Amino acid sequence: MGGKHGKYIYVKRRDGWYVKVRVFKNKPSDDPERYLVVGPKRRDAPITYGVVEEEELPEDARRALYIV
Repeated sequence: MGGKHGKYIYVKRRDGWYVKVRVFKNKPSDDPERYLVVGPKRRDAPITYGVVEEEELPEDARRALYIV
């Protein structure tokens, strides 16, 4: 298993935790609705998934990372 076709990525938060996020490819990259937080936070990301820094997401999507 793993991050097949780029549907899911892990976002690294400032506090060192990783959060699983669903990426909708048919929306523009600056649209906060492109990113949907789906997973709980974890200490490490699986090696088969892509990892993105928190600063690369729009501001509204960043706020959703800390609700988890």
